[in-house]
Amino acid sequence: MKQKIERVGHNYWMRLVFIFFLGWILMYATRTIFNPIMGNVGDEFGLTNADLGLANSIFFLTYAVAQIPFGILGDKFGRKLVITVGFIGLAVTTFLSGLAQTFSLFLWIRALAGIAQGAYYGPQYAMSSEAIPKDKVTLGNALINSGMAFGTSGGFLLSSSIVLAGGGHWSQPFYIMAVPTAIVAMLFYTLLKEKVTYTDIPEVQEKTEEVTQKVSLKDIFTNKNLVAVFIVCFVSIYANFVILTWLPSFLIQERGFAGGSVGFIASLVPWASIPGALFFASIKDRIGSTKKMMAFLMPFALLSVFLIANVTDKTFLIVVLILYGLTGKLALDPILISYVNTHAPKGSLSTTLSAYNFIGMSGSILAPYVTGYLADKVGSMQIGFYLAAILLGVGLLVFMLLAVDTKKSN
Repeated sequence: MKQKIERVGHNYWMRLVFIFFLGWILMYATRTIFNPIMGNVGDEFGLTNADLGLANSIFFLTYAVAQIPFGILGDKFGRKLVITVGFIGLAVTTFLSGLAQTFSLFLWIRALAGIAQGAYYGPQYAMSSEAIPKDKVTLGNALINSGMAFGTSGGFLLSSSIVLAGGGHWSQPFYIMAVPTAIVAMLFYTLLKEKVTYTDIPEVQEKTEEVTQKVSLKDIFTNKNLVAVFIVCFVSIYANFVILTWLPSFLIQERGFAGGSVGFIASLVPWASIPGALFFASIKDRIGSTKKMMAFLMPFALLSVFLIANVTDKTFLIVVLILYGLTGKLALDPILISYVNTHAPKGSLSTTLSAYNFIGMSGSILAPYVTGYLADKVGSMQIGFYLAAILLGVGLLVFMLLAVDTKKSN
């Protein structure tokens, strides 16, 4: 479907960045409110660690599966419409999650919430990558990405303060988060423009006037540069969701942190990621080389994930968590997205980004359940962190061998 190109002021891209920033806050807050209170849900329904991991894995399974269909729908019928409908669905399913009276019903509702979230990633980054000026696209996407950190921290703090510290029922955070999610859905529909052109930013105008070509998934999955970046996305997200899902429980059960402090300690990772992502995105925009950025960031991320499992001193553990925040998944995201933008087939950016996130979020499907299963088998969550560190090393090696480096444009 041919989309109308609307003329907007030069500061429109800043408004777009802010709105999408809000979207990621709610995307991650509605995910992570569950993690600190998994033990409460487990006690109510009589669950094992593997069962609790399954609740997250089901959510991310449907989220990942929904990526490519929603990306195609966004390219065909309009990204703004797809994003809005998805967020309305997310608000409804978040509220219904708190009403679940059985674990089976809870799983079904979380599966539907995952589908609703699947409408966001590809269409959102396609819109932002087209609207943000070329020389600011990595930094702009990093600003959008920082909403993930605020949402992660907010989700941790909300549920830990209401439930772990305040003694409330585990359902209350779900009810609370449904309200702002519905409000932001309306903001998407009323404030965003599907296609834009600027009279004073020629680079953006050129991007919006690209001719749409027929989407070919074969072209996407046979491009070695895209395959390489997909693999890095997978291992990065796998490690991140080992931490997001199990860090609160790990801190309580194996490192002796009090329940009320878990939200704050776990929030150090997303808070540290904000300056890390913005700093390294600006460096990437200056030097242009994706491989140099990968070679610097990923070894530190690998080391920090490995040390999380080994460090027993609480102060040193906090340092390690901050190191992961600075160099881990959220610092890598805008750099990887910029690389995908460079190598995506013309006219199918939303689909390519959805394919990228589909592969990456497969890591989020596996990480919660695999880590919970291994913890049940060996009696410790450490082995899950070790596996995540190994996968990061494999991903770095694959990218260095397969991918063609990006160059700084003049």
